[in-house]
Amino acid sequence: MTQKKLIIIAGPTAVGKTALSIELANHFKCPILSFDSRQFYAEMSIGTAKPSAEELASAEHHFIGNLSVEDRYTAGMFEREALELLGTIFQEHEYCIAVGGSGLYIDALAFGIDDIPADENVRMHFHKRWANEGLEVLSNELLQIDPSYHAIADLQNPRRVIRALEVHKITGKTYTDLRKKTPKKRPFTAHWIGLNLEREELFQRINYRVEQMLARGLLEEVQSLLPIQDLKALKTVGYSELFAYLNGEIELERAIELIKRNTRQYAKRQITWFKKNELVHWYEPHEVEKIIEEIPK
Repeated sequence: MTQKKLIIIAGPTAVGKTALSIELANHFKCPILSFDSRQFYAEMSIGTAKPSAEELASAEHHFIGNLSVEDRYTAGMFEREALELLGTIFQEHEYCIAVGGSGLYIDALAFGIDDIPADENVRMHFHKRWANEGLEVLSNELLQIDPSYHAIADLQNPRRVIRALEVHKITGKTYTDLRKKTPKKRPFTAHWIGLNLEREELFQRINYRVEQMLARGLLEEVQSLLPIQDLKALKTVGYSELFAYLNGEIELERAIELIKRNTRQYAKRQITWFKKNELVHWYEPHEVEKIIEEIPK
């Protein structure tokens, strides 16, 4: 029996992952599974750079707009649902493409979620501190406790910061140490493709993408979500900054500057996350023929 293959396309935002995923899906005649944790949400389209209607029509896509921002969703839930979906896909296809930039989610699918303890009381303690002291204080505390995780974590996501502090409080060990374990066996082989560009070119693409999002109506999309702005899913680059503008906290020009800056910082964290994975084969996005040639047949 032929071993099924999951082709994983990872890398920073705006590098060109969507275009490559569609080319590979058409070449291998197989579906695409997204592991971009913000593209899961139906209400967040422009600011998450979801594939266009034309792109969605050009290949079978999964985990795009399948949730509401009001839904609770975790990497563990994604692991279970994606494995179940792959079981169905691999009945008819030898390949499947997985594409995205959320390292925690693709690691859950490829390697499995670690069994890390949780304590609701400890978590609430840090939630209260976040409310009273602010996220920056907690982020700085995480830097002292677990600099390795601090370097790759989404520091604008309170849940990520609080979870790492919670784990350390419960166990006395860092989140980084507890996440190091033997990968779970999977009914497929994974081939990792990493896309990257020279830093200056990547940052130019990020800045251009932000301008395009605004031209396509990002501000109006964020305005429609203003009544539910406190939901965890909306604590996201591109949304948080425009909420601050709409709430009268900053000027629009400043909000746009912050979106560009924070997106560039997020891209650097994505690169750091995937660079530590020695399984990743790195390419520039134009090297499509080389990428296809080097995918195991």
